[in-house]
Amino acid sequence: MKFVHGKKLRIINKRSAFIEKTVKAGENLTVYENNRIEGDTVIGNNVTIRPGCYVKDCVIGDNAVITSSHCENAVIGDGCSVGPFARLRPGAVLGKGVKIGNFVEIKNAVIGDGTKVSHLAYVGDADVGKNCNIGCGAIFVNYNGKNKNRSVVKDDCFIGSNCNLIAPVTVEKGSYVCAGTTVTESVDADAFVIGRARQTVKENRAHEYLKE
Repeated sequence: MKFVHGKKLRIINKRSAFIEKTVKAGENLTVYENNRIEGDTVIGNNVTIRPGCYVKDCVIGDNAVITSSHCENAVIGDGCSVGPFARLRPGAVLGKGVKIGNFVEIKNAVIGDGTKVSHLAYVGDADVGKNCNIGCGAIFVNYNGKNKNRSVVKDDCFIGSNCNLIAPVTVEKGSYVCAGTTVTESVDADAFVIGRARQTVKENRAHEYLKE
């Protein structure tokens, strides 16, 4: 392993952490057990790589924390938090202070500064702006069976849980997409978008469907 800036490498368990010689790192890198870091990976200062990560050909900024995640050909900005159980596929670019949480997959997508994709979401072939919230179960639907298309979400947007964005589509700045909505047409700035079936309640019927 080579050092670009300095020193203070801390490996918690040298028997279970593999760091290829081609990897370059700054100061104060902490690597926990059960990690593999390889290829042309460049790591900044004060980075923590917690247990169970695979990192290949990535650029990792200062003060980033990665936990139990798979990262390949990705850029992780300063102060980012990734994982646990996230996957950054080739072309994933995270700005500063981005949070990518558990069971989130990012593919060929740019995520702006301060944006949170906290859990159970897929963001593929997309440009997401700054300070957005991408809710649990949100899917950027990038493939129609023949072609892959790109979606754009501008700054300060809220994408609710279980939303589908059918590419190609653009959600302009400051828009709010309600949970359970499927977006098929572009959305103007400051729009409130809701697209779901109305709830139907049939009283005193539940017992017909429940086991005795």
